[in-house]
Amino acid sequence: MYLKNLSLKNKTALVTGAGKGIGKACAIALAEAGANLIILSRTESDLIKVKREILKLNQKCKIIVCDLLNFDELKKNLRKITKLDILVNNAGTNRPSHFTKIKKMDMDYMVDLNIKAAFNVAQISSQIMLKAKERKKKGGSIINMSSQLGKVGAPIRSTYNMTKFAIEGLTRGMSIDLASSNIRVNSVCPTFVETPMVKKFFLNKKFKRETLNNIPLNRFATESDIATAVVYLASDASSIMTGSSLILDGGWTAK
Repeated sequence: MYLKNLSLKNKTALVTGAGKGIGKACAIALAEAGANLIILSRTESDLIKVKREILKLNQKCKIIVCDLLNFDELKKNLRKITKLDILVNNAGTNRPSHFTKIKKMDMDYMVDLNIKAAFNVAQISSQIMLKAKERKKKGGSIINMSSQLGKVGAPIRSTYNMTKFAIEGLTRGMSIDLASSNIRVNSVCPTFVETPMVKKFFLNKKFKRETLNNIPLNRFATESDIATAVVYLASDASSIMTGSSLILDGGWTAK
């Protein structure tokens, strides 16, 4: 038999930014694959809705309401976790602006959330994973949510470019440090996905049309496209893959 198993039965996954959009889709897809979930966001009402969906799949689900920018709060909450096999390091944001007009407040916020918070979540989560007996035998998977803009530049997105290139570098460095413990670290690099955040940008019809014209497959990614890739990276099917990226961009970066 050549097809490896995509099942995540008896695995526990933590997903940040799990209340909406890609994070919500990833959490539910992981549950569909058999994982138990720990879902984290700032907004409890969003998490409650996601938890209901996960419970319908007969999987366990714990909620953590937490501001990732508050390191002490983050550390306190994550260190309560006793079992962790998978991290989907998803929380992030974008505040587009021309390079010459980027406000310090916006740059600081994006760096704090997209880079520093992602680093802190990954570090604490890996420490939890390493406490498990037979971790090398069981393995582990950390999936950093990056972007096609961690590979190429784009107009009015200099700060976002910077943060996602940083995530690509972090992914590679982490993968080397954690490989001896059989914890794999990869990134997912989507093109534009029609999430609540991106739909706001697409209110500009000209921007939406120009963006679509940059995608050779002539369609935007779906939340399901991204969530399915995350399940693959979380599973034993990708057991040889670490320090790499899955680029889900419809051909954007191939040009």
